[in-house]
Amino acid sequence: MSRSVVTAPRPRSASTARRRMLATGLAIAGLIGTLVLDAPAAQAATYPSWDDVVAARGKESAKQSQIVEIRGLISGLADDAEAARAEAERLGAEFEAAQRRALRAAEKEQALRKDAEDHAEVAEASAAQAGRFAAQMARSGGADVTTSVITGGEDARDLLYDLGALSKLSEQAERVETAATTDASVARSLTNQADRAALELKDLAQAAQDRMGEAQAASDRAQAAYDEQETNKSRLEAQLASLVSGRATTEAQYEMGERIRKAEEERRRRALEAELARQAQQQREAAAAAAAANQGGGGGGSAPAAPSTGGSAPGAGSGSGWVRPAGGWITSGYGVRVNPVSGVVRMHDGIDLGSGCSTAIVAASSGTVDYVGPYGGYGNYVRIDHGNGVKTAYGHIVNGGFRVSPGQQVAAGTLIALVGSTGNSTGCHLHFETHVGGGTVDPVSFMGARGVGF
Repeated sequence: MSRSVVTAPRPRSASTARRRMLATGLAIAGLIGTLVLDAPAAQAATYPSWDDVVAARGKESAKQSQIVEIRGLISGLADDAEAARAEAERLGAEFEAAQRRALRAAEKEQALRKDAEDHAEVAEASAAQAGRFAAQMARSGGADVTTSVITGGEDARDLLYDLGALSKLSEQAERVETAATTDASVARSLTNQADRAALELKDLAQAAQDRMGEAQAASDRAQAAYDEQETNKSRLEAQLASLVSGRATTEAQYEMGERIRKAEEERRRRALEAELARQAQQQREAAAAAAAANQGGGGGGSAPAAPSTGGSAPGAGSGSGWVRPAGGWITSGYGVRVNPVSGVVRMHDGIDLGSGCSTAIVAASSGTVDYVGPYGGYGNYVRIDHGNGVKTAYGHIVNGGFRVSPGQQVAAGTLIALVGSTGNSTGCHLHFETHVGGGTVDPVSFMGARGVGF
């Protein structure tokens, strides 16, 4: 969204112009100073109209004042856009760092609970085995055997044998019971650790959520500043040229430029509509193929659809409600690796698909877009919340390549962005992540379980 453009009659005196320039400068400074707030500056800049330019031509002093003012406005537009972009990138990097801490904490908590459950299961099995030993000893006579040995008799030798056997059973039962007690103690300790980790995770998750809100607001402001620059820069430059050169030629060139710009916007709009139509047709064909496969399975049930191959186009799926987010083969997998840009060994939380520059990125499933903006080393980034603790994320999007907004509802296969190489990247590709329960999982196995292959 862009700030409204307000035009007003041009003040005639130089002193008034200077006051106006000062007010504009203060407004720009105020905008930069509010970059950390949650909303753009309320006061829009005031731009001269063509009537203002024409009125300034008659008096040299007014003309020079307006030249200075317009040059200041052009410079201010660029400064505003650059400052907003830098602030959005700074907060995006903070969001990435906070989110990474939350991801690791979630994975730690999940691992502790899994270990606690495993030890509890072993303890339960050991306790059951100790119980079986005790029952077997009871059936064999237990303490009565010892009494029989002490009183002697013809069968004492057999009774001594029985006592030895019972002694071994007792030793085994004691070892099993000790193991059960130990495993139960370990399970309790791990559960306590997991509970403490959960408290830490709650704080880290909230911190990440806060950083995301700040980063999203900064990204929105950066987009607004960019939109304002694009909307007003060409007109201001044409007005400036009109003041320092011939009016008729300049205004004609400006009008031609506006026609070219509008034609380009129309071309892009039609191209986007065509791409969306293609994606929709692809989804319909995939759904029809899945329905035909299901109908052909007979009473015994149909086999699951085969996963798509590595060269599949974005949107290819199996009728499960999940589709491939982009084309290209996997160039880097999930797990710990040496970062190709920084050289640091760290977790690679997703997979990289070697998609072509500016090719389509589509939503892997239906959901709500919860972030659109810079994200540290991931460059331009989109994240989608699919509900039930499941999210997908898409990184390294090309500058100007966002096709969705925060809060937007999307369906599987919806065009959300274009492939790029922003952030820590050595070439155009899509970084794709799957988040479950606050941590990350391997997208290959996650998507494969839903009939989508890479």
